[in-house]
Amino acid sequence: MTLDISIVPSANPRTAAQVAEILADPGFGTYFTDHMFTVEWTPEKGWHDARITAYGPLTLDPATAVLHYAQETFEGMKAYRHEDGSVWTFRPDQNAERMKRSSHRLALPVLEPEDFVQAVDALVAVDQRWVPEAGSEKSLYIRPFMIATEAFLGVRPSQHVTFMVIASPAGAYFKGGIKPLTLWLTEEYTRAGRGGMGAAKTGGNYASSLVAQQEATAQGCDQVVFLDGAEGKYVEELGGMNMYFVFADGRIVTPATGTILEGITRSAIIELAHQSGHKVEERLFSIDEWREGVASGEITEVFACGTAAVVTPVGTLKWEGGEVQGSTETGPLTQQIRQSLIDIQYGRSADEFHWMHRVL
Repeated sequence: MTLDISIVPSANPRTAAQVAEILADPGFGTYFTDHMFTVEWTPEKGWHDARITAYGPLTLDPATAVLHYAQETFEGMKAYRHEDGSVWTFRPDQNAERMKRSSHRLALPVLEPEDFVQAVDALVAVDQRWVPEAGSEKSLYIRPFMIATEAFLGVRPSQHVTFMVIASPAGAYFKGGIKPLTLWLTEEYTRAGRGGMGAAKTGGNYASSLVAQQEATAQGCDQVVFLDGAEGKYVEELGGMNMYFVFADGRIVTPATGTILEGITRSAIIELAHQSGHKVEERLFSIDEWREGVASGEITEVFACGTAAVVTPVGTLKWEGGEVQGSTETGPLTQQIRQSLIDIQYGRSADEFHWMHRVL
């Protein structure tokens, strides 16, 4: 660890009673902990002035580069409380490596993985009382992000960059609980193309999904499905989750990476599926194969995954002029994979893959 982190405790932290009230029903992305981590970069100094201070607003010049050119990356991860009171994060090294790749794509400086993990650990340690108690599926959602903070109008990489970490206690992502989602197939909008930013975790990818999500909501659907930008026939991902398709013969298919986000949960599921004896194919998967497979019964389960939602079953797929109805319940393999994953995260089963990183 190379960061020299100074800590200035908040002068006005929430009381124990206030924290307890929030943790009883945290929602998702609504409340934030007492502190935040910050470190800055310039070509001359490199990464410097690492600090943990009271959570609060940022002061940005109106000409700050990120506001005009969207040069930024972020990550999403969680900290979990185990029964013995210890606190762990899930595969933080993989989040760090993905941010490294995203930073390269966005022409941002690289924060080395060990420094990324050190920063996250430091904030979680300071705000450890915000990690919900064991015995539920609550967690502390962690949001590391990097933004171009030079005050300059010009299309070039920023010469001042800020990396920060904030944290928010989290309950269930979907308020209605674990039940099959209804998805809308957008045939007008695409998320990414070859050579684009699809594999980078950057806000622009999510901004471009919002109008399609509005379309999905207007059609009474929970989420939107994107097809590839080149031919408009291959399934890529949802607005914020990766996809899996389970076949009657036990095979599992997930869309190939390249123009989609390389999900941390996605890759963990591949390993869990292999361990349980299932063959996983990462390949092009057409929308027609999805429609016809569900209609014929060849595809028995469909599910989506991501850090926030974990593993979520998919039921109905709708599009302009039609729909195909999948399962109305969580499928057995979907449930098995989900349970296996959260049991490792919460320390209820052995971590054979060495995914968990102890913070406290």
